[in-house]
Amino acid sequence: FGYLQSHYHLSHAHPSSSLHNKRLYLAVFAAVLGNFSFGFALVYTSPVIPALEAHPNPALRLDRHKASWFGSVFTLGAAAGGLSAMLLNDRLGRKLSIMFSAVPSAVGYALLAGAQGIEMLLLGRVLTGYAGGVTSASIPVYISEISHPGVRGMLGACPQIMAVLGSLILYALGLLLDWRWLAVAGEVPVLAMILLLCFMPNSPRFLLSQGKEDEALQSLCWLRGKDTDYAREYEQIKDSVRNRRVSCAEIKDPFIYKPILIAVGMRFLQQLSGVTCVLVYLQPIFKKTAVILVSSALVGLVRLFSVAIAAVSMDKAGRKILLFVSGKSLCRDVQGKTFFNYFQETLASSASPPADLSSLTLPSPIPAGYAMGWGPITWLLMSEILPLKARGVASGLCVVVSWLTAFTLTHPRCWLTSAFCPASQEAFGCCVPETKGRSLEQIEAFFRTGRRSFMR
Repeated sequence: FGYLQSHYHLSHAHPSSSLHNKRLYLAVFAAVLGNFSFGFALVYTSPVIPALEAHPNPALRLDRHKASWFGSVFTLGAAAGGLSAMLLNDRLGRKLSIMFSAVPSAVGYALLAGAQGIEMLLLGRVLTGYAGGVTSASIPVYISEISHPGVRGMLGACPQIMAVLGSLILYALGLLLDWRWLAVAGEVPVLAMILLLCFMPNSPRFLLSQGKEDEALQSLCWLRGKDTDYAREYEQIKDSVRNRRVSCAEIKDPFIYKPILIAVGMRFLQQLSGVTCVLVYLQPIFKKTAVILVSSALVGLVRLFSVAIAAVSMDKAGRKILLFVSGKSLCRDVQGKTFFNYFQETLASSASPPADLSSLTLPSPIPAGYAMGWGPITWLLMSEILPLKARGVASGLCVVVSWLTAFTLTHPRCWLTSAFCPASQEAFGCCVPETKGRSLEQIEAFFRTGRRSFMR
């Protein structure tokens, strides 16, 4: 402890100095390259399905049934990735789990690029989905645990921003490359992510939970900067890390099950907004219209603009207000229900949708309302409110629920109505605590002992 005590003289350091440490932002950027790859892989089917439906090779040609599986099987892979993340997050750690996801992602893209039949296409989609499921459970937790409370909201929105950016890049490259080279291009962010993460530290909280105190202190020093009062923050984190794993008996404790139920419920309702359906089948929806590529890009730009608003606002306005605004946006939007009816009829019929500009704006409001709140904030809150001892397992559970729900929505034979979704989201938002400006330890104290200790 002599090394630690020698740094207590830094207690007079300016509190904002740790907010401007470039190393923290570099670590976040390295991690969210996984989300870029996830966004790229999620919408890969959008320009590829129309190309494969007209492919001259019968082994690669997609009919309506095969196309539906090609689009939806990604979500099954993501659910499997979330299931494995329940183990990986606590065994390998957050950073190594993210790095591990590069293996199935790279193999999946290679299968897609060299596919000779529908089996290789489906396996490639499953593997890229599996990698996306692992990163969905690991990256938000990693970012939340390394971030300063003053910028955790902004940095917590970065995964969603990068996923949207990955989708936009996919649409742009779709104008220049065929479907095989699109898969090759998907390898680039995967390789960049694993190279950068080799030089990034692990989460101090995870290291402390494993009893690696010296490594945790060095990690926090790297993330905050030597001229900051990181030693005090280290002591606060250390005091909160007691038991390493949650026991079966503790699951009955409201401190454990309440935040888990809230996080799982948010992920379930988030998928019921229907945005995954929009993104996976976006281009087939506009098939044979004159504005197909413009429509895809417009939806992506709407999402990017909306999530940027959320990123700038959530550390100032708070998380809850954006959830309510997002919920009201979905509730007010009558076109949401119209879109689902239209989408169901489009997949069920071979008739082409009308080629007019009204189709250009049809799906846009759903991604806009989603990206403004229920997209980025549910992932951020998941990583904030889950107790440390259950964070690895519970985040994986959230991903499993999320992507199994997405599968039932994206597969045409398993349609669920989302008419009740916006109102349910608003009601559920009342159960979510405001976490703006609070440390993860204060948030745990809120669920453990009540609002008084949380507000201190």
